[in-house]
Amino acid sequence: GVEVTSHIHDGDKSEAPLVLLHGYANGALYFYRNLLGLSNKCFGGKVYALDMLGWGLSSRPKFQLKKMIKGEHEGQNNKKKGSKQYHDDTYATEQVFVESLEEWRKAHNIDKMVLGGHSMGGYLSVAYCEKYPQNVERLILMSPAGVPDDRNVDIEARLKDASYSFKAVYAIIRNLFYAGVTPSAFLRNLPEKRGRDMVSNYVEGRLPAINCPEEKKHLIEYLYTNAVLPGSGEECLNKILKPTTFAHKPTLHRIPRLKVKNVAFIYGQDDWMDPTGGIETMEICNKMRRTTKNSGNGGSEGKEEEHHAPEVQVYGVKNAGHLLMLENWKEFNSAVVMSAGKEHTLPMYAPRPYQVSERHSNIFFGASRWTRKDDVSNEGNVSTA
Repeated sequence: GVEVTSHIHDGDKSEAPLVLLHGYANGALYFYRNLLGLSNKCFGGKVYALDMLGWGLSSRPKFQLKKMIKGEHEGQNNKKKGSKQYHDDTYATEQVFVESLEEWRKAHNIDKMVLGGHSMGGYLSVAYCEKYPQNVERLILMSPAGVPDDRNVDIEARLKDASYSFKAVYAIIRNLFYAGVTPSAFLRNLPEKRGRDMVSNYVEGRLPAINCPEEKKHLIEYLYTNAVLPGSGEECLNKILKPTTFAHKPTLHRIPRLKVKNVAFIYGQDDWMDPTGGIETMEICNKMRRTTKNSGNGGSEGKEEEHHAPEVQVYGVKNAGHLLMLENWKEFNSAVVMSAGKEHTLPMYAPRPYQVSERHSNIFFGASRWTRKDDVSNEGNVSTA
């Protein structure tokens, strides 16, 4: 990974450093536009961007899952369910990355960190916080994967209305997905020129904000090289996500139980990763903090007690999509600083992100890619009187 130490940071040097985890099939250098600016603002002047195990320049061991005990996982929140043993590939996969991050933290003698994760790195950051909340001061989720729950999404309706060509392509992708064929594995089996052309077209299409030819050239080389190295971490894909990109274990239901006090979501204005997941999480946590854990009259059972769910903020970065740290790095950096509770360190001229306060407000984010079942039900119940 990369360690950046600011020589001009004049704030509190004892602040927790920022540790960044990249997304799927990416690496630490995907944050190259952000590292120096973030270290100058806060985090004790120190920012780390890590290559997670099996990606980037980290070692790439054969991806083998150990047989895990479900009780070890559920026992964190529900001791009564701790006796049943079974093979849980999703939890085992999460622990590969959780434990490697924990070993890195101990090796670097970091007591507390502000943990930030992009996309798949965001999902895995939640898994880390479930097991080691005492090591995390704040959690920052940057267009995180795996938040929404697909049980309230009408997937069949989306496929039913799709064209025959879309259905055919989806069927092929779904079969390859369940067979464990990853995008990088597909790329490795192409002739080099064709593979490089695919990566180049990807950068051209997804990152028009990068208009410097030299910068674009190096980014393409980085992404291609990262993809064609031996596969390892990439094999987590179908253990964590479904072909529809929904998670097997959505973090929507896991984040409210975290013992980390502050959680922030940052999405791009045109993000394909549905911001509704972050907004729903914020609403759930707010409701849990407002309501009482016990009901009844008299005695300790009737006494109001705050449910200590995390305080959650949701920010939106203008003129950006899923790769918001590259597409609008200045506003993204401001969003990260604000997520860390350090807005006062930003100069007046620094661009500020949009802060979400209402779930059903479409003022900032675009419409969701998926139709919600409750939306369909509500449409059917609209009165015409």
